[in-house]
This record gives sequence, C-alpha cells and structure tokens, in this order.
Amino acid sequence: MARYNGPKTKISRIFGEPILGNGKWLGKNSNPPGMHGEKRKRKTLGEYALQLREKQKAKYTYGVLEKQFRKTFEEAARRKGVTGENLIKLLEARLDNTVFRMGIAPSRPAARQLVSHKHIEVNGEVVNVPSFQLKPGDIVTIKEGSRERSSISSVVRGKNPKFSWIDFNETEMKGTFITYPERESVPENIKEQLIVELYSK
Repeated sequence: MARYNGPKTKISRIFGEPILGNGKWLGKNSNPPGMHGEKRKRKTLGEYALQLREKQKAKYTYGVLEKQFRKTFEEAARRKGVTGENLIKLLEARLDNTVFRMGIAPSRPAARQLVSHKHIEVNGEVVNVPSFQLKPGDIVTIKEGSRERSSISSVVRGKNPKFSWIDFNETEMKGTFITYPERESVPENIKEQLIVELYSK
C-alpha cells in the first residue's frame, strides 16, 4: 500500500511539530514550507481548514491513508462511547503502532516494516498486516528466528513506562496489549473532536 515517503521535516513544518520524527531540524527552520517562508502572508484558517488539518495530522502521525482512516472512523462511530476517543483507541491498537509503543522499533514506519516482513507474531501466529487490530490480552512477540538478527535486537529499547496499556519483556521479546488506552494517556497532540466534526458534515 502506498505510504508518504517525502521529506519528513517539510510535513513537520506544516504542522509546526515533529509528527514524523525527532524534529531535530525543526528548530532551525520552523517556518511553513514555501518559497517566501515566514514573509508570506497567511490567512487565519477557517473552521473547515482547521478540521481538515487535524485529520491530516492524525493520518501522517499513524501512517494511515484516507480510505483506511475513514473505515477506522466509521468503526469508532459504531462503538459505544465518545467517537473521538474511540478513534484514538483504535489507532493505538493497530499492530504497527503497538510494536512501536513497545519499543521493538524506533519509529512507526520501522514497526510497519517489521510487521510487513513477517518478523512479528500475535498469539503465536505470524501477522504481516500493519493495520491488524489488537484486542486486550493479545500477546505480541518477535518471531523466534528474527530475535538474533542484529538489525532487530540492536534497536529494541523497551517500552516507555508511561504507556501503561501495554507491557513488554525485553528478555523474552514478548509483550501484551493489556487494554485500550485512555485518551489522556496518549501523548499525541491531536484534537480528535475536530475530526469528528469534519466527518459529521
């Protein structure tokens, strides 16, 4: 499936935050992209533009294309509870995102590649679909034959302790998706209510 492979810093400059990497170059040039840079007069964004911008930010952050993002939103709307919070929970429950959160991969694109190349198992079965939706209690492991690869073992850093909805054992190379996260626990700066308003038009 097609993915954005263009300049990451350019996307970060559009949103003014490092949504596609560590943003080490963002401080040197935080102006919006374009030949006139900060001199270009920019109008205040309207309601629709703000909503669209927030959706694009979420799509770039989680590496999801439009069709798949809409399907995820529709599933979030069908579930009980607040639609915006359900959307974030479903995005966080993606297999590639969980591999990233567990510290098995340094970024979401790297996690997506691990999954696509069949290095990851869920409940003992190889899963090569990055968008695979995990359920509470699912066990995520690095495949036995892949654990000794230096390209994999060298980047495993273990999960950040603030991600309480997942667990990962570096010795066993095994983690658990414990539960869907609460919205306040997810650090991404996404205003999901604007996305809900956009799709509700």
